[in-house]
Formats: sequence, C-alpha cells, structure tokens
Amino acid sequence: MTGPVAAGPVVVGFDGSPESLAAAAWAAREAQRRGLRLDVLQAWPRPKHLAPGSEPGDHRALAQLAEHEGELRALAPEVTVAATSVAGDPVEALEAAGHTAAVLVLGSRGLSTLRGFLVGSVSQEVLRRAACPVVLIRADGDEPDGAVTVGLDLAHPADAVLAFAFEAAALRSAPLRVIHVWSPPAGSEYMSYGAIGGLEREVSAVEDSGLARALEPWRTRYPEVEVTTELIRGKPSVDLVDATATARLLVVGRRIRHLPLRHHHIGPVAHAAIHHVHCPVAVVPYG
Repeated sequence: MTGPVAAGPVVVGFDGSPESLAAAAWAAREAQRRGLRLDVLQAWPRPKHLAPGSEPGDHRALAQLAEHEGELRALAPEVTVAATSVAGDPVEALEAAGHTAAVLVLGSRGLSTLRGFLVGSVSQEVLRRAACPVVLIRADGDEPDGAVTVGLDLAHPADAVLAFAFEAAALRSAPLRVIHVWSPPAGSEYMSYGAIGGLEREVSAVEDSGLARALEPWRTRYPEVEVTTELIRGKPSVDLVDATATARLLVVGRRIRHLPLRHHHIGPVAHAAIHHVHCPVAVVPYG
C-alpha cells in the first residue's frame, strides 16, 4: 500500500450496548489493518469528583469493559488495546479523543433489519464536532463484500475525503467506486426538450472532466486500487443513498464551518447516509 496512514489511535466509544460491541469489534479490525493502537473509551455523565466505580451499577459496567477489552485482544492479537473509563459527558470525552485519533468509531442503532440508522443524540453531536473521520457501525457490525464507495462533491475541496476513501480501499484490497451526483442548472426545466438534452450532455462532460482531474493524483498515489467512476443525474441526498445499497463502506464528507458550534451541521448528504445506508458509514471532515 502507498500513501500515508494517520498515526493516532483508533478510538471507539463503548457503553455496553450491542451497537457499541459491534463498533468495538469493527474498530479492532480497523486498528489491525492500520497497525495502530485501539483505545476503548467509556464515558459516564457523573460528577467529575466521583471516580469510576463509586456509583451504583459502575462495578458491572467496569467489569463489562474489562471483559470486552480481553475479547478485543483475542480478536486482534497484534493490536495494543487500552480501555479507559472517564467521568464526564460522553460527547465531550469523544470529541476530545477525536483531536488525536486517526478514526473515531461509534455504534448506531439499526432502524430496521434491511436498511437505515437511528442515530442517537451522542453520535449525532459527536459527528457535528469531531475533528477526525467518524465511522458509524450498526449492531450487526459486518462489512459486506463489495467496493468501498465514496460520494464526491466536486463543488468543494475533497482531498481529505478521497484520502480516506483510497486508504480504506487499499487497506482492504478492495475496489473503489467513486460516485458524483450532479444536477442540471436551475431554470433548465423551462428550456425546450432538445435544448435540455444538449445542455445536459455539456454539463455531464464538464462534470466528468472535473471528476477525472480530482482523482488523477490519487490514482497515481494508489496505483494498486481499482477505481470506477459513476456520474448520476439527480439529488445527492437521495440518489447517493440509493446507489450504495451494496457498498462495503460508504465514505462521505462533512464540510467544516468556521462558525459558532451551534451553527455546525453535518450536511444533507451525510445526514441521509447515516440514517439510510445499511453498511458502515465514514463521515470525513474537510475544508
């Protein structure tokens, strides 16, 4: 594999739920792929002056964390596993861990057995704040066979998103499918049928050229990755979801906004992906 791999640990949030157990197993495999340490973080919203283990139910939770730490060591014997329980707000603890993490992994409750995420308040808030890529894992926790898929927005710089996607594909020896969903210019619906067809061909050619330029340096950096591209005319938040039903891992971007935190949001495409895509979803901050 060519290309840099982030040196920070893989961090997974753990609360003992089936989703966090699946997330921890996925994170252990990812840490093994990357040759990184795995940090298992358990955060309790208790007063900070109270140490872990001092509240009712803490002993059981801490025992579960210790037991699972042992299971992860067995699952990924080449990975250094460190489990930590902290007194504090889970969102704040995970956000702080994300500043030095290569990847932050969270569990997400499945909306159904077929497709969808029901993202909890912690996951949603961490997604808005995290400085590193965040991967959401459903309770089944498995990556299906198939291509790593990335949804690319050519209107914004995408190097961070492409770097994560190419690296993920290379680490898995998997093909990479790059999808760009585009829309015709506003007002074109009022043009004649023939004019619309000509305009769409022109716009599609421009989009295709832009996609090729964006991918060129990454194809050179990762020559071992088999890359396919796809232009889809439609609405990104709808058509990207529909196009990734068989993805192994979906990678999407989240634009960093230099505004007060209350104005941060994950964007319509990432929002649709984390709620409606069955496979693991990586949300990568950029900009």
